[in-house]
Amino acid sequence: MKYKVNIKEISEGYAIWAPGLPGCWSQGKTEKEALGNIKDAIQTYLETVEELSKDKESRYVEVG
Repeated sequence: MKYKVNIKEISEGYAIWAPGLPGCWSQGKTEKEALGNIKDAIQTYLETVEELSKDKESRYVEVG
């Protein structure tokens, strides 16, 4: 899967977030570190969403 992320240089290094996943963000001292950290954050985010919705009735829709 690919997710769009936004990255911004800040005084401490780089802030990075996934605009399509509310609250999913990370940071790093370098751009490379920030990109690695957001990958971990996205994985954890998706696992948490799956866990929280595992007992809920769900449907899948195709977009596009």
